[in-house]
Amino acid sequence: MIIDPISDMFTRIRNANLKLHEKVDVPSSKLKLKIAKILKEEGYISGYEIKNIENQTQSVLRIHLRYTSEGKAVIQGIKRVSKSSLRIYKGHADVPRTIGGLGVTIISTSRGLMTDRQARKDKIGGEVIGCVW
Repeated sequence: MIIDPISDMFTRIRNANLKLHEKVDVPSSKLKLKIAKILKEEGYISGYEIKNIENQTQSVLRIHLRYTSEGKAVIQGIKRVSKSSLRIYKGHADVPRTIGGLGVTIISTSRGLMTDRQARKDKIGGEVIGCVW
């Protein structure tokens, strides 16, 4: 049983990146799909798709990882900030910048998931889901 599905997703991506895998499969959910969409828009992954596998009730989110021409992973780090045991909420002025703005912080707001830059622009705060750099 997985206690924190987002941490599990981030760990799977981190492990697949370390082993230079082309893709990684994660149990699908709406929240994970939105996180994958943000990662795609920010250029950290090359794509994602939902696969229905026979004899399984839950679909799978397949994330295609991205690498540089030298073979290095584009995602240097991915970290879960707010956990099920300790939720971290920030106002729009206090939303953290990842590596001085070079990375992306994913925020869950009342308007849905968005990046830290979008949250500051829209002047809206929320729960800090995680950071990618």
